[in-house]
Amino acid sequence: MRDNAFDLTQGGIFKRLLLVALPIMGTQLMQMAYNLTDMFWLGRMPNSVTAVAASGLGGMFLWLSAAFLMIGRMGSEIGTSQNLGRGDADSARGYAENATRIGLVLGVLYGFVLLILAGPLISLFRVKEPALFSSACAYLRIVGIGIPFTYVSAAITGAFNGAGNSRLSFLANSTGLIVNMILDPLLIFGLGWGIQGAAIATVVAQCVVVTLFVYFAKCHPQKPFSGFHVLGPFDQEKVKQIFRWSLPVAAESGAFTLLAMVVTSMISAWHGETAVAVQRVGSQVESLSWMIAGGFSSAVTAFVGQNYGARKWARIRRGYRISLAVLLAWEVFVTLALMFGGRFLFSLFLHDPPEILDMGASYLRILAFSQVFMAFEAACAGTFRGLGKTLPPSVSSIASNLLRPWFCWVFARWLGLGLNGLWLGITISAALRGTLMLIWYTLHERSIPLADGAELLNEEQAIA
Repeated sequence: MRDNAFDLTQGGIFKRLLLVALPIMGTQLMQMAYNLTDMFWLGRMPNSVTAVAASGLGGMFLWLSAAFLMIGRMGSEIGTSQNLGRGDADSARGYAENATRIGLVLGVLYGFVLLILAGPLISLFRVKEPALFSSACAYLRIVGIGIPFTYVSAAITGAFNGAGNSRLSFLANSTGLIVNMILDPLLIFGLGWGIQGAAIATVVAQCVVVTLFVYFAKCHPQKPFSGFHVLGPFDQEKVKQIFRWSLPVAAESGAFTLLAMVVTSMISAWHGETAVAVQRVGSQVESLSWMIAGGFSSAVTAFVGQNYGARKWARIRRGYRISLAVLLAWEVFVTLALMFGGRFLFSLFLHDPPEILDMGASYLRILAFSQVFMAFEAACAGTFRGLGKTLPPSVSSIASNLLRPWFCWVFARWLGLGLNGLWLGITISAALRGTLMLIWYTLHERSIPLADGAELLNEEQAIA
């Protein structure tokens, strides 16, 4: 049953946010570590550039899978947090169960598509090198098998996050990372399976993670509610509400990835596999920024959701401002790290041929200028979603990302900046996204009810 230690409607706001945010951010770092572990070992293969580029192309469709994954996760997160906030544990469990079942169905369907259509999907990137094409197809077919496990884990993660207990998610994903770190060198080099070995290690780790999640949801003493079942009938009304909440987020994620794929196709066609490898490694290094911001944003969603259910408006307003301040401090740090330490960070994963280090350092320096805007995006999107209003952040994101390929073409081709022009286009679209989100939320906040005197007094006592 729910523990008061995870009740986000009372107590110091900063402390409660950190209680949820730190494990979520740790989980996000685990996900980044999965990818970096693969790249670390693939970067030490004889054909390292091809191997890293192949995992990058295949990884684009894993990234795209997040669009459908978000349907289960967001529905579970919002449904659990709002209903626990209003004290209705049965409805919270119902949303978590239905979101998990939706995730399982969507995961099976998407995984089947990757397994059957790997070749046509990779060909969309206009790959010219035969070795790169075959390696990317092999990688994609194998990782597709693990998609259903990832979707179920994401939905249960949403339930734990919404309940304010993100520690168990961190524990499950940490265990999966350890399994992946052990298996990667063993399968890539020990058994000589190369990039297929990296894909198999990822799938095995995903199996371990989903097993732990199901066990935690059903048996752990700190489970959010009793009687959780993965399999069972769908509740039509809850399913409709889950899709109303989740479809804008799914559309946002899908549009972001599809437009990123367009940019990757431009990079592949204009500059070849070396540039694709630079983007792959650079984006994973940069994920130090957006994964942490996304993790904190999920904590904001849980915090706002519970307080929305409890009708505690002062906590919502203060929680947003505290979150924005924390995220701004983090993004300033990341900006400095990418500007002055980007070359070193990139060299940890790829350093051959020598000119690739200059390309990677340039990529990270240019991307550094967009990092602060991610703080605006994360704080505003998390607050909107906790309120159950998922459309504004999705519209802001899709609108700015639609301009990304055009920005890239203008700077790379029309202004003649080449590869750096592509990176500049990505940076400007990210900055625009954060700016639109901040403006929209600032205007929307005027419609949030002001706290009454009793609530303000309680909040002042809690902060003190």
